[in-house]
Amino acid sequence: MRKSTSFPRIAVLAALAALALIVPATAQAGGGLSTGTTATVPGSKAKLVGGRAVAPADAPKQVQKVIKAANRIRNKPYKWGGGHGDWKDKGYDCSGAVSYALHGGKLLDTPLDSNGLARYGTKGKGQWISVYGNPSHAYMIVAGLRFDTSQTPGNGPGWSKSMRSTPGKFKVRHPRGL
Repeated sequence: MRKSTSFPRIAVLAALAALALIVPATAQAGGGLSTGTTATVPGSKAKLVGGRAVAPADAPKQVQKVIKAANRIRNKPYKWGGGHGDWKDKGYDCSGAVSYALHGGKLLDTPLDSNGLARYGTKGKGQWISVYGNPSHAYMIVAGLRFDTSQTPGNGPGWSKSMRSTPGKFKVRHPRGL
C-alpha cells in the first residue's frame, strides 16, 4: 500500500496562503503601494491610481477612512439631492458626496447641503482635509487630492489631481484637528 502525501501538501499550501495574508505585498504605483488591509502610499500626500485615491501612510486614520468612503461612491451617477435622504444612495450630488465621505471618517453625523458645509467645522484650510462650500456647490481637498462632482459635467463624484479654479467665492472649513 502506497503512503498518501496529500495531507502534508495541503498543510504546506494552507500555511503559505496564511503567510500571504499576513505579509503585505508591495506593488509599484506612483511610489510603492501597500496592499494590506488599508492601502497606503508613503508620505503625506494621497496618490491617484486608476481613478482611486490611495491614502498616505502618514495620514490620521480618520483621513484614511474619509478617502476609503469617498472611493466607495466615486463614479456613482450625479443625482440632485443624492446622499441627503439615505447615506447609501444610487447617486450623489456635490454636498451629498462630501457629506458621505466625511461621515465615513466619523466626522459628520447627518448630511449637510453646500450652505451647511460652508459653516462646517473650523474656519480655514486644514492640514489634511479642507471643505469648500458656497450656496451652489461644495467639494473638498483630502491629502492633496480634490473630491468633487464637477470634474466632468454630468458625472458624479470622483477624484482629481487638479485643483479647482473658480470665479465663485467659497468658504473654506476643516474638521477640527485635521
